[in-house]
Amino acid sequence: MWYEFKIHSEPELAYEEHKAHANFVSVLKSLGFQVTPQAYGVATAFSAEYGSGGRLVVFNAEYDALPGIGHACGHNLIASASFAAFLGVAAVLKQTPGAPGRVRLLGTPAEEGGGGKIHLINNGAYRDAAACLMTHPGPQYLLAGNVTGVAAVKMLANVKWRVIFSGQTAHAAMEPWNGLNALDAVCLSYNAISMLRQQIRPHERIHGVIKEGGDRPNVIPASTSVEYYVRSDTLAAAERLWKRVRLCFEGAATATGCQVRYEPTNSYADLRSSMVLCKEFVATFPEGTVSLDEPADFLAGSTDMGNVTYECPGFHGAFGIDTEKGQGNHTRPFADASGLAKSFDRAVEWGKSMAIVGYRVLSDDDFNQTVQEDWKADMKRAAL
Repeated sequence: MWYEFKIHSEPELAYEEHKAHANFVSVLKSLGFQVTPQAYGVATAFSAEYGSGGRLVVFNAEYDALPGIGHACGHNLIASASFAAFLGVAAVLKQTPGAPGRVRLLGTPAEEGGGGKIHLINNGAYRDAAACLMTHPGPQYLLAGNVTGVAAVKMLANVKWRVIFSGQTAHAAMEPWNGLNALDAVCLSYNAISMLRQQIRPHERIHGVIKEGGDRPNVIPASTSVEYYVRSDTLAAAERLWKRVRLCFEGAATATGCQVRYEPTNSYADLRSSMVLCKEFVATFPEGTVSLDEPADFLAGSTDMGNVTYECPGFHGAFGIDTEKGQGNHTRPFADASGLAKSFDRAVEWGKSMAIVGYRVLSDDDFNQTVQEDWKADMKRAAL
């Protein structure tokens, strides 16, 4: 338990989680596990593994924090749940000599905008995984009655781009006719996108900020930039929506005589929860205490775990921790709540159930086949 409180008390931002990385590597080595620090080419990632042969199940441990408000998304609890799940599966494998199967605890930094799992995917961290599981804390007040969490969480795909307009500088008073105003291009594109929102689907979102808008009022800006997030229910749908958004930038460039270029950043796929894994997870709890689905009208953010679910069957549940109404994720009170012992206990409880589900993937051929067939069918649906 000490490591959870240590991670909580020493919050570190994306790709700066050196203390959390060192703490996990140290405790895992002390427990006798094979540990790879700085795993898969990421300085603050680690990988610990147990077992040989058979199928591979991965548990993701996040531990990055937020600027100014620490662990206000509770990633320290994610790490605790996955650590508990890993230890549980490893213990069963140790007690079953000759049992095939491998379990991996993967330290996954930089979920908060940094796309850490994308780099891990590209470097093979999930290659040949039969399943990947993790769980995330949220505010208990959003859950009804005796329900303590949700198995099948909804997360939108989030396509992210940086857009740069290039124009021509000039003195804004003496020779404005010689300028090509890159800030005008930003303003035109912003207004065009605002109008586009009238013709998008209710669950879709487009939002952006101006990163560079010029330096002085009397100098026509020759270079400006914006960053935009384009969200929809599937990655394919978000890419289609981005094409419509891009036309707004093209039109603004044409109207102002500017040039425009695009730089992709860390886009997140939608979260494709394996309903087979989710149903099995719900079955590990007393009836009525864990919900299978979120409400149909529930809208969420995005996560790089979505990208993982395009690589292998995935589970990303959400458990409640106690905060006052209005004190949800990314608030200071939520950060305080994520450091409480009762929140840690809830995380470990969910970690134990993840261990049960993960071990069944390793040990039950028929169950695993159902998981894989369901995932392949879902990937076909996701491509539509």
